[in-house]
Amino acid sequence: MWEQIRSNQIRSVVLTIGMGALLILIGYFLGFYFFDSPIAGLLIAILVWAGLSLFGYFQGDSVLIRMSRAKKIGPGDHPRLYNIVEEMKIASGLEKMPAVYIIDDPALNAFATGRDPKRAAVAITSGLLQKLNRDELQGVIAHEISHIKNRDVLLMTMCSILLGTIVILAWYGSRFMIFGALTGSRRSSSSRGGGQGNIIILVVALVFMILAPIMAQLIYFAISRKREYLADASGALYTRYPEGLASALEKLGASTGQLKSANQATAPMYIVNPFRKKGMKASDLSSTHPSLSKRIRILRAMSGASFNDYDGAYRQVEQSGKGVIPAGSMAAAAVPLVTRKLEGEAAEPDEIHRTRETSDAMWKLSNYRTVTCDCGTRLRVPPNFKEPGIQCPHCGKTHQV
Repeated sequence: MWEQIRSNQIRSVVLTIGMGALLILIGYFLGFYFFDSPIAGLLIAILVWAGLSLFGYFQGDSVLIRMSRAKKIGPGDHPRLYNIVEEMKIASGLEKMPAVYIIDDPALNAFATGRDPKRAAVAITSGLLQKLNRDELQGVIAHEISHIKNRDVLLMTMCSILLGTIVILAWYGSRFMIFGALTGSRRSSSSRGGGQGNIIILVVALVFMILAPIMAQLIYFAISRKREYLADASGALYTRYPEGLASALEKLGASTGQLKSANQATAPMYIVNPFRKKGMKASDLSSTHPSLSKRIRILRAMSGASFNDYDGAYRQVEQSGKGVIPAGSMAAAAVPLVTRKLEGEAAEPDEIHRTRETSDAMWKLSNYRTVTCDCGTRLRVPPNFKEPGIQCPHCGKTHQV
């Protein structure tokens, strides 16, 4: 396992260096064009990136949670979800229980965040809680916990900041260049001579400013895609039941709801692409993740729950001799699959029960009070309700609040 994590980290570092090279080139062009000093441009680019990186490292997880409008829960708010997170925390060997959040959104999605395993969180949409049974939810949580365990979330947070820096500098730089070219105003002293050379530099710089964000985003997506296979393999290992994650991915792929709080920078943090056109299925659309259908086929082709089994299933699906797990990780012991529920295990709640359970949790997290009428009707009282009583719409009885 550790060799696979290290292999992924090495590949991700190489790709991240590529993004860093794009940032340096942007700084070079900006400094050369505006200040006659490439060094000045490089310093400005590095300072902007360093400031945003420090903020992202210490506050990035909090920002992502706030952007998603997620609400933190405890053991009593949604016992089924909290219990599953605890189970996967123990199965993965994670040193500290991650914070658990629910996003009040009917779309089916989830993400993990945090700069290290000691400060991490998992967030699940209310739609996902309603649609997935326990085995499927275990698979999704195991997948997200593995991202925390493998330090993927910190890498993706820092890469998104690097991408954002490139986009910001390229956007403003290109527009100032165009404005300067159109008006003939340019602060740089190099405009005094070499008019033809300046035009060439301007054209090259503008082309690069346009292409750099696209190239950086492709690299960013490549980093995300390379880490999804390990998360799936780890999720199957933690649950011993790959079918749970495969079935969950199938439901996620068939969903058409769009997550309202998503954006291009945070899309790779989610288990499936949240930034798709409204009403369009998620299957095989996203450049941030490998093909969902391929991931499902690999999971369902596993004969066991070890990395060996995942690598063999990958080779089988790809029909290729090249796997995704390094040879050094193949010495791991065989891990059998769980094929049936344990005797005495509680009955699985149906979708109606799961919907009611999730709805009750969201009302509670929004500080609504619940009044149960004698006729069985449950009345929701908002936190800012000022009246002394509330009337049941079914039987007409007034309850003091």
